[in-house]
Amino acid sequence: MLAFILRRSLALIGVLWAVVTLTFFLIRLTPGGPFDRERNIPPSIEKQLLKRYKLDGTEGRAWGTRLGSNLGLSESLVITLGNAGSLGQQYFSYLGDLLRGDLRLSTKYRDRSVNEILAQTLPLSMALGGIAFVIASVVGIWLGCFAAVRRDQLGDHLAMFGSLGAISVPTFVTGPLTILAFALLLPVFPVGGWSGPWSLVLPALVLSTPYIAYIARLMRTSMLEVLGQDFIRTARAKGLPERDVVYKHALKVAILPVVSFLGPLAANLLTGSIVVESIFNLPGMGGFFVNSILNRDGFLLGGVVIVYCALLVAMNLLVDIAYTLLDKRIKLY
Repeated sequence: MLAFILRRSLALIGVLWAVVTLTFFLIRLTPGGPFDRERNIPPSIEKQLLKRYKLDGTEGRAWGTRLGSNLGLSESLVITLGNAGSLGQQYFSYLGDLLRGDLRLSTKYRDRSVNEILAQTLPLSMALGGIAFVIASVVGIWLGCFAAVRRDQLGDHLAMFGSLGAISVPTFVTGPLTILAFALLLPVFPVGGWSGPWSLVLPALVLSTPYIAYIARLMRTSMLEVLGQDFIRTARAKGLPERDVVYKHALKVAILPVVSFLGPLAANLLTGSIVVESIFNLPGMGGFFVNSILNRDGFLLGGVVIVYCALLVAMNLLVDIAYTLLDKRIKLY
């Protein structure tokens, strides 16, 4: 298993490099720049801003231009090669800063580094996502088992109908309705904003609701398949209580597809929900992610993407390890 974890860790580095590279070049090759929204900015000031944020690439541009001139290329190709040299210098400089743990300054939120923004917003998003993940996992697995054991009965129909409704209604609808019910009509929870851990309960319930439905439906399908297998019939033939048959024998096998779903789900929830954080006015990471795209803040966007991809790969690794703990037939090499 140690060799497997080592290989996956090396793969994590490769995945992060590919994601960082793709994000960097996509944001750079898109028309426009991070300072285009500035009104009547003088060229000299823009040049100083580009230099401050390491976006000028002067040395690389000069190198590419000299190379094109020495090769006798046309003027247009010389300009293209100069732009490529400038972009290459920016890219390798950015990689060097990343290796030192420096995510650079945000081009939108002046005098604030990406490290600082993530340090302030990521804990809240991870707390919200962690609570939502626990609620979705526990309730969804239990509800799926409940429906599978009572197949084609009233409890099964009610559980699946409720799951269908939870999937169909988006969070930007359930969020305001939940605030109206449990914060205004019944003032149990805060309406919004951050005033302590109690402020996360209602957003976590709203965020977890559709995932409860996904997990419940997946768990029900998997459990029904396992309950029809031979080893379950053997367990019942031995006279074991139905509760032990379901939760001690069938659940270990039926939960494997759910575990595969929980890995990416955990990464998604831990990095925050844009809609839920906006509805409840929570200062999490989701809003910064959207603004980084709208404002062409490539460094902030890159930092958020790095965090998400690292969590995604790490959670998938934990899923593979969990497989071996749940099913002894599975081996990691």
